[in-house]
Amino acid sequence: MEEREKMRASDADRQEVVERLRGALDEGRLKMDEYLDRMGLAYDAVTYGDLVPLYGDLPEPRAVAKAEPAAPEPAPPAPANTPAAGERGVFGRLPAPLKVLWTIWATAVSVNVVIWILVCATTGQLVYPWPVWVAGPLGAVLFGISAGVTASRGGRGTTKRRAIR
Repeated sequence: MEEREKMRASDADRQEVVERLRGALDEGRLKMDEYLDRMGLAYDAVTYGDLVPLYGDLPEPRAVAKAEPAAPEPAPPAPANTPAAGERGVFGRLPAPLKVLWTIWATAVSVNVVIWILVCATTGQLVYPWPVWVAGPLGAVLFGISAGVTASRGGRGTTKRRAIR
């Protein structure tokens, strides 16, 4: 065994020791500063003899952690009339650019409403609800565009062919 300790270690050997130390850190066997010290020594190691003391006081990795997980149960097939997982929700069938525009609109309206609430709270009186002018016109335009896109895309992928008699 003494011969092996004098053999030069490879980068893969050093990395294997670091991974083992990381596992010990994750299990709570090492503290962060001790892990960092040992990791630095592992990368500086030249021989196997330099690497062995770095993990000599740690138990072997658990066999339980290496056990293969049970195969997940297959999901039941989705009914033909329901949209796919990516198409669920109110905006599910919209193209990505419209989803981004709706997100920007919601963020702008939220910021304006929060500012309005803060102004009302600090002045002690109800101030004119000016966020309506931010939310209303832009929201109406986005709603119209979204409704048009949804109506124009409504038949795609779900067209049923009639039997020719």
